[in-house]
Amino acid sequence: QVQLVESGGGLVQPGGSLRLSCAASGRILRIYTMDWYRQAPGKQRELVASITSGGTIYYADSVKGRFTIFRDNAKNTVYLQMNSLKAEDTAVYYCNSPSWGGANWGQGTQVTVSS
Repeated sequence: QVQLVESGGGLVQPGGSLRLSCAASGRILRIYTMDWYRQAPGKQRELVASITSGGTIYYADSVKGRFTIFRDNAKNTVYLQMNSLKAEDTAVYYCNSPSWGGANWGQGTQVTVSS
């Protein structure tokens, strides 16, 4: 089974930046569409960004212009660079692939944007 480990979250002030990492074992991520999701307390999981194996990228409207998704295939890792962070970005962030039927969720990484 796929094992996914998200990291890079933390506490940051509004306007700050974080880079999240999604490291995988059991799959070669470069051949899959990879997504970043987030889930705030009491809310449904939300798709934040997506990158296909061919490099096609999608961003939720709420993060366009602020977040960047990219891959380092040599490290089998997908990243989410988050700039100009807002309090509304506070959530647990997860990576996954639509190819895996919603299984294999990792523990996520907490992002808290607060003064």
